[in-house]
Amino acid sequence: MSDLSFFGPALLGALAFFIRLPGLLRNPRDPLLRAVAMLLLTATGVFLFGSIPMIAKVNEMTGIANISAPLVYSILTAFSGSCIVLLINWRGGSPARIRQATRWCIGTYGLVIVALFGLFALGSAPVERLRDLDTYYANTPYIREMIVLYLMAHTASSLVMTSLCRRWSREVDGELRMGLHLMVFGYLVTVAYDACKFSAVGARWAGYDWDFLSTDIARPLASVASPFVAIGFGLPLVVQRLKGPWWDWKRHRELGPLWRLLHNLAPDHKSPRISWFAPPGVRVLQRESDIHDGFLTLNPYFDRGLRDAARADALAGGAAPEDAEAYADAVMLTAAREGLRADPGHQVIASSEALQEGPGGDSLDLARISKALGRHSPAGAAVRLTVQG
Repeated sequence: MSDLSFFGPALLGALAFFIRLPGLLRNPRDPLLRAVAMLLLTATGVFLFGSIPMIAKVNEMTGIANISAPLVYSILTAFSGSCIVLLINWRGGSPARIRQATRWCIGTYGLVIVALFGLFALGSAPVERLRDLDTYYANTPYIREMIVLYLMAHTASSLVMTSLCRRWSREVDGELRMGLHLMVFGYLVTVAYDACKFSAVGARWAGYDWDFLSTDIARPLASVASPFVAIGFGLPLVVQRLKGPWWDWKRHRELGPLWRLLHNLAPDHKSPRISWFAPPGVRVLQRESDIHDGFLTLNPYFDRGLRDAARADALAGGAAPEDAEAYADAVMLTAAREGLRADPGHQVIASSEALQEGPGGDSLDLARISKALGRHSPAGAAVRLTVQG
């Protein structure tokens, strides 16, 4: 397989890391941000230093044959531990439990990394092997143990992540569940990678040559597994990041009919101009502020009797209670708006001593009232009910 399959993911991982870096620098104590950064950094390292040209370059620069082996195995081990740490922080729980589990994981995989370099130092691997070191040195003392240790640590991580993701996926839904299913598939492919490696090494112990499992099948499996794991981790984070602005835009649009009815009612009131680059949340807050200002302006014109009649009319027509309430508010607001227009001198406002009870002001009521204004004709209903009254 071409090493472009390694350099491509390495480049994407590095880009994602640098995108996340400003957030980490602003909040260096955030355990979730640290876990994400470490995962991206180690994933980038696995693909960068695991490519054949980089393996040869590191060996050449250090002057130590096969020193890339414990380096790549250590980065892969660190990546395995980072996946577990991220999932621990991602799933949440008590801070004390998260810290304990994180320290246990970091300590365990840290010891494995130390052992990998120690075993390499004790062994002898003078012949540089760029593609088949696992099988070539499968019977060499200490190097053999180093190979088995990294495979065991990697397999254990893959099995743990598969189990945790499967169990958690039963408790959640939406994009998080989809991400967990993608991760489960990715880690099952990773288990297949480890199985190929173990089989090839075991075959060498038994006197057979199954090196193709390690060189021709395992490496492509690693490239197949990584996108699924990466997308599985990233999908929920990206969707959560986009969901807030999306709901803000949705609410901004939903409030449109009500805002168009109520904004700039007072002659001396003008809404401040919002920049085109303002976030959706700011636009929603401004639109809600204009609506509430409109409520205050129309308050002296509110007709509680008209509202009750509109509500009864809507209920008689089969509307749900909450929809009937919103429709009644829309009728009252429309009539109050017409009342303001018919009172150019604002005599009602000047002589009013007590404010009438207005529509409900929470977020759900505003959206329902706006929806009622957009679907029905509260103006016509207001005229009809007024005539009937």
